[in-house]
Amino acid sequence: MLTDIALDAVGTDKAPEPEIRGAILACRTLPVRVHLIGPEPELRDLLDEHLEDEGEDLPIVIHHASERIAMDEKAAHAVRTKRDSSLRVGLKLVREGKCAGFVTAGNTGAAMATAKMVLGGLPGVDRPALATPMPTSKGNPCVLLDVGANVDCKAQNLEQFAVMGEMYARSVLKIARPRVGLLSIGEEESKGNELTREAFPLLKALPINFIGNVEGRDIFNGQADVIVCDGFVGNVALKASEGIGRFVRDVLRASLTRTVTAQVGALLSRRAFNEFRRRLDYTEYGGAPLLGVRGVCIIGHGSSNEVAIYNGIRVAHEFSRSGANERIEQAFAGRPKPRPDHGADATIQ
Repeated sequence: MLTDIALDAVGTDKAPEPEIRGAILACRTLPVRVHLIGPEPELRDLLDEHLEDEGEDLPIVIHHASERIAMDEKAAHAVRTKRDSSLRVGLKLVREGKCAGFVTAGNTGAAMATAKMVLGGLPGVDRPALATPMPTSKGNPCVLLDVGANVDCKAQNLEQFAVMGEMYARSVLKIARPRVGLLSIGEEESKGNELTREAFPLLKALPINFIGNVEGRDIFNGQADVIVCDGFVGNVALKASEGIGRFVRDVLRASLTRTVTAQVGALLSRRAFNEFRRRLDYTEYGGAPLLGVRGVCIIGHGSSNEVAIYNGIRVAHEFSRSGANERIEQAFAGRPKPRPDHGADATIQ
């Protein structure tokens, strides 16, 4: 049985080429039917061109959306005024049960705002959070959240992020007892700012495997499976990590080029470098799920290529089959309903 996944076909910087190629790759290898969302004439011509070259009949359908929200548009204004955007049309398919998940590499702030408006939040969740997998030296990814959906947070928000992140790690990453840490500037309970000190006892009281405070270096050493922070800190950590990853790749490539001369040595070094690059490559992780909304929404980089789009579809498929949202909702059942929260959300560029 195929899983129906809606894909924003005009999200990336080079749309719709990466989306078309990623959809074709996904339909070749995954049990999915991809619903491309965007201007139908343009998508139809490009899709027919690719399928004609390949001679394949793949489960790809097109839904027309006349508007696109650009990366440089203000999210709130664009979401209000562009009522036939690819984001809104795709997320409506999820809300109506026609698709099991939605994938976009478009304007992140607009995607989050549209998802909250169209899908609504899960009961008991104040604010949705973006959770992104980070590579670790142990080989298994660490889930970092929030990475930008909420610039300013309260302690109860971090408590809820911990519950959602732990449930995602168990349901999607198949970690039996995820280790959950609170990102701070020291391991001691007294370390940190007012927010982390208030959040620490709340996380400690949760029925999860809370291991206490962790530091920035612990994101990559595999000490924790889930690391919780506010969206400001998380987004800085994410962007810094991406920059360091690119820096290390460039330096290592240049070093290998200068020092490796023997053919066998060059081949071995190239293999090691390619493996290293693959483990740091964001395209392998498929984007960040927006946890806390009534449906599956995966948000990727604007620079996503066809591999990243493919992996975004894969993650949406796995997330939809995992039952993670149902488990998150059950985890919040019986808890006091959150009070109205009018805090500002971040718009990631």
